[in-house]
Amino acid sequence: MSQYWSPIVSTLKPYVAGEQPRIQNLVKLNTNENPYGPSPKAVSAIQAAADDALRLYPDPSATALREAIAVRFGVQADQVFVGNGSDEVLAHTFQALLKHDEPLLYPDITYSFYPTYSRLYDIDVVEIPLDGGFRVRHADYDRPCGAIIIPNPNAPTGIGLALPDIEALVAAHPDVPVVVDEAYIDFGGETAAGLIGRYPNLLVIQTLSKSRSLAGMRVGFALGQRHLVDALERVKDSFNSYPLDRLAQVAATAAIEDAEWFETCRQKIIATRDRVSGELQAMGFDVLPSQANFVYAKHPALAGAEVYSALRAEGVLVRHWNKPRIADYLRISIGTDAECDRLLDVLKNLPAAG
Repeated sequence: MSQYWSPIVSTLKPYVAGEQPRIQNLVKLNTNENPYGPSPKAVSAIQAAADDALRLYPDPSATALREAIAVRFGVQADQVFVGNGSDEVLAHTFQALLKHDEPLLYPDITYSFYPTYSRLYDIDVVEIPLDGGFRVRHADYDRPCGAIIIPNPNAPTGIGLALPDIEALVAAHPDVPVVVDEAYIDFGGETAAGLIGRYPNLLVIQTLSKSRSLAGMRVGFALGQRHLVDALERVKDSFNSYPLDRLAQVAATAAIEDAEWFETCRQKIIATRDRVSGELQAMGFDVLPSQANFVYAKHPALAGAEVYSALRAEGVLVRHWNKPRIADYLRISIGTDAECDRLLDVLKNLPAAG
């Protein structure tokens, strides 16, 4: 703590990102990165754009990217907002749309950036408990509130809500913004993007980090009716008019347009996820039903911290949170088949496995 800090700094509990170690031959299954590279068209677009034009500022509106996203989702370009990763889009959303006199609602077990943003922007919050199966129940949100945000599928559990349940949640709260964070939607869920024309209170947020393998480029976007996007643009242009550089814009545009590469990679991840889930269950693990590019699993006998440490000792890195209700669970990102085989081999040889 320093005498030079603004008062708010001492009250913050910053988000802790997944470890990015520099260890050779590590099986890295801790940050939900895509194990397959980005579209070759995205790589080519980056290479082509790495020229003398980098001396110029990028398009502050990311027009070509917004138009490509609009075509992909059947909306208008002015209903698309883009930012430096979905985390920045979320940050602007919390500031622009989620702070009201009544509290913001979100699940008690969820993406841990939500509490961080709530503290940063001094937003009153009520956390709604997941049920005994770690599921979001839309009826639990039937209470006075200023706004709602839920991830679908949820993180870190991987459990998704069906689209009719999402629509029921949005329809039940016509007077408040409802934000659906779809970072993992492409691995088994159904996007709510098709609902935005009917619901002026709905904002849908996605990222290109996961299913389109562009975590290193930091591109996220939101879809919503024009008045919601206008609010996000007002905050963005009061903070940073150029959030996406030239290379990020061309890479993201090419990745959005390359539907074949996207479909091939996501189907490989889904197949590996389902296989890993089945093999973990065969070993006695409690595995939550995942619609994401990770699984959430609990060993039948060992504590989560023990399993985490045993895996790390063998060069396999997963994610563990020592928090109530989930301390015995591990979040395991889906890697290549070879990486997941290594994970399974280590788990099979744990002293209490099976």
